[in-house]
Amino acid sequence: MSELLKNIIRYVLFILVQVFVLFKVPPLHRFITPYLYFLFILWLPFNISRTLLCLVGFLFGLSLDYFSRTPGLHAAACTLIAYVRPFIINVMISQEGTDKNYISPSVTSMGWAPYITYVLVLTFLHNAYLVFLEWMSFGSFIYFLGKVTATTGISFMLIMLTELLFYRKQKFRTNTV
Repeated sequence: MSELLKNIIRYVLFILVQVFVLFKVPPLHRFITPYLYFLFILWLPFNISRTLLCLVGFLFGLSLDYFSRTPGLHAAACTLIAYVRPFIINVMISQEGTDKNYISPSVTSMGWAPYITYVLVLTFLHNAYLVFLEWMSFGSFIYFLGKVTATTGISFMLIMLTELLFYRKQKFRTNTV
């Protein structure tokens, strides 16, 4: 199956799971909202340009905003993590060409520790920005930090569970030209 077709299927599945499953879960303790949809952006290929990545992130977030009736909230958060993603990848992966040998970020291509750090940093950034935009003010900083931390923890656990349940077999490319 081609990478484009895989990503189109993922696009639709992540939107459907977020809208019809995770948005139906009542917020736990008025504090925690589980988000899994932005894993689509984290799984996009290494070789995608930053401009295209930001455009895809914006359209993906806008698609979710359409279903959740939140004008631009998820689009802004997805665009932010799409913009920051290449910086994080460059820090997490050694510059010996490892990222050129695999198609997309995964445990296989990055290793456990860098992949977990990559997911955790982008999850925290996404949730912090999303909660801040939701409130448009900090209000109680302790409550803000607690909501971001709790939402990040639940989202991180969902992402790791998804990663373990739906193992993505990565092909090692020997021809990197």
